[in-house]
Order: sequence, then structure tokens, then C-alpha cells
Amino acid sequence: MTSQSNTATWVEQDQTQLHPLQHPSRHSNPLVIERAEGIYLYTSDGKKILDGMAGLWNVNIGYGSTELADVAREQMITLPFTSNFAGMTNVPASRLAEKLSGYAYPNLKTTLFTSGGSESNESAFKTALFYWQRMGQKNKLKIIARNSAYHGISMAATSATGISRYHTPFGPQVPGFLHIPAPNPHRYDGDIKAGETVGQAAARALEETILREGADTIAAFIAEPVQGVGGVIVPPDDYFPLIRAICDKYEVLFIADEVITGFGRTGEMFALNHWRVQPDILTFAKGITSGYIPLGGMQISDAIREAIWNAPEAESYMHGYTYSGHATACAVGLKNIEILEREHLVRNARTSGEILLEGLGTLTEFPQVDNARGKGLICAIEIVKDKTSRTPDMATTNALMSAAMQAGLRTRAVGNALAFSPPLTITAEEVETIVQTMGDVLVKWNSK
Repeated sequence: MTSQSNTATWVEQDQTQLHPLQHPSRHSNPLVIERAEGIYLYTSDGKKILDGMAGLWNVNIGYGSTELADVAREQMITLPFTSNFAGMTNVPASRLAEKLSGYAYPNLKTTLFTSGGSESNESAFKTALFYWQRMGQKNKLKIIARNSAYHGISMAATSATGISRYHTPFGPQVPGFLHIPAPNPHRYDGDIKAGETVGQAAARALEETILREGADTIAAFIAEPVQGVGGVIVPPDDYFPLIRAICDKYEVLFIADEVITGFGRTGEMFALNHWRVQPDILTFAKGITSGYIPLGGMQISDAIREAIWNAPEAESYMHGYTYSGHATACAVGLKNIEILEREHLVRNARTSGEILLEGLGTLTEFPQVDNARGKGLICAIEIVKDKTSRTPDMATTNALMSAAMQAGLRTRAVGNALAFSPPLTITAEEVETIVQTMGDVLVKWNSK
């Protein structure tokens, strides 16, 4: 039997799987992705789709790398896995940790490995609390996050997430998480004083929250440099320097969630470098292996490392995961970084991202497209009912996403925005294909 004739069987078998973000209306007739190459997906029934989302913001080096496959195979034969708990280690984990020491930001030299972004952010929260306990500031238990933030699906990560639909189906959230307005230049939902920029107003919201709650109760502030699931929100340039200064002033740890933006996505290897700012804790995942195998991690400052190292045994840092420092995953991560560097893919993300953003900007001629925004190869167009009211139009956003898929382009609806986050290997001509295809979809939509 051919793949096409098997599709119905595979779809039927898939009904025994509970998918992430499951709802029957979105999964009644799923595409069966059978293979992929470069920036393209191929379905079992013969469709070719330009993956404008690089999987889930993460297939940075593109599909079909035999180098990563060969490294994984060799490591699996040599040593696929062993416990990385204290008292044991393995060569790939040690080598990758050394590679990452000071790699993202000079002040972050120590890494805890995880299997993904949610675990990384859980680790960051627990580590922040551990640090302040060791410092004798036992009331520092609260975490400040932002509206429209996305930090993962586990309980604390969900509680940090500032999107209500991730909360309501599951009942009460973990206590101690607070939310403030995001620095959205297009839709700031806080108050702005006369003469303030959006960046200044959003930073002031952090300071006011710290003062209201009491600085002695705030453990950390967490932020994505560019908010992904919340709508591809790129902050104004004055925002993060102000945030860093406020965190320093009130002794609040700054956690940078670079799960999406890390490893080249924005045209810098790590996104806070756009603003010359360093966090106290960094979380990463996705792009470190380009999604070929699960791997994530958390990096910490020397001060936090020393608090962990110097704790008495009775108060040891009792945290970690079965797959922390997974040998095969770390071997793939090392090779993936080598490819990112060798192929100059961070530079390509910057130059191709400029072309993509400029092209998406031309789509604002359509009545539904309010604005185009982005940083490197993470961009979006915002969809509204009309440009006078600027009322968000989620229904049309979802419909346009489906229409684009039918036209051979995969994008993703994030609120009332359509996100574009293709592999960093994309060429200028392939970027033009994204823009042209989306333009054709909008032309057809407006001719109804």
C-alpha cells in the first residue's frame, strides 16, 4: 500500500493519542507529516508545505540533517544514557556545559540540563526561591511575570503564563505569581503618563508592583525578550535596560526565558544581546538541538552557583530530572551549535529576517492587516476587524491560518496575529515565497 492509501489508517490510529492543546475541532482530520527536508514538510497524502513555523519555533537548522542523525546514532551506540545526578557525569554533557559557559552572557557560566522549556522555567523558579532562602531572605517567594507571557505547561510555568485560556480549565493556579502589562508598542494595556514611552510605562509597572508587594517578598521577574505565543511582541529599545536597573535596585532576580529566542532566532545568538542586558538566570530549549531531540536547560550567575555550592548537605539543592544531561541529547546539542556557527545561520536570521519583515509590511495594504512586527526570523502580522476600531479578529486569524495551510504555507495563529518563524536556513527567495503566498491568500480572502 502507498502512503496515501495508508493515511486514513494512520489518522484512525491517531485517535488513541491525546495531543497537546487538544480539542476535537482542531484535530478531526489531522495532516500526517511523513517526512521533511530543508524548510519543507511532506504529508502522507502528497502535500508539500513550507514550514513557516520551523516546527514549533525550533527547527533552526532545517530538516534532514544527516550530521545530527549520525552524531545521535554514534552516541546511542557508545552511551545512550546514564544518570547525571551528583556523583556521575558523561562526556557529552560535560563538553556541552563547558561550551555554554559564558556563551550566551558572560555572567552565566553554570548549566543545569532539562528536557524542555517548561522544565527549564520550573527549574528557574525553584532556583530563585532556593537562592533567597540561602541568602536569609525567606519572604522572597513571589514571581512577577507579564500579561500575554508564555512560559510553559507545567503547573508553575502555567501560573507564570499570562494567557488566561491556559489557566481556566485546570482550576486554581500556584500561588505567588503576579502579572503586569507587557511592553506591546501596538496595544499597551497599562496606563501611560504624559511624556512616557511604552517601554518606560511598562518598566514603571514592574517597579510599582515591587513597591506595592514589598521588595522583600519578590524573588524574581521573568520575561521573554520577544513574546512568542502572546503575539510576537517586540519590546521598545528602552524597556530591558530599565528592567535590569529596576531588578538591581530592589534585589530581584531577572529570569530571561529564551526558550524561543535562544540560538539565533532573532538575529543574535541570544536575544537580550540586542539591548546589551544580562539576566541572572537564563532558560533555553528548542533551538539548542533544532528540535531533533528533546533538550533544554537553565544557566545561573556565579552568585547563585555559590549559594548552591555552599549549602550544607542537609539543605542541598534537591532538584533535577531523570534526563538532565542526557548523553545523546547533549551530543546532538554540541553538533547543532557547531552547525549554527559554521553555516553563519545567526547572520542569516538577521538578514533574512529583515527581508521577511519588510515583505510582511507590504501586507498592511489589506484591510485586515493592522501591522507587521518582528526581530530576526520571528515575525507576525496582526489581524483586525477594521483599521479604525482595531478590534482583534481571532476568527479571521484562524481562518487565514487554515487558508495559508491549504495554499502550502504553515503559519500559526497566536491570538489575533499570524506568526512566522521559519528555519534559519531559509533563503531570500524562500522568504519571498512566504510573503507571496500570504499575499495571495489575502487577495483571495478579500475577493469573497
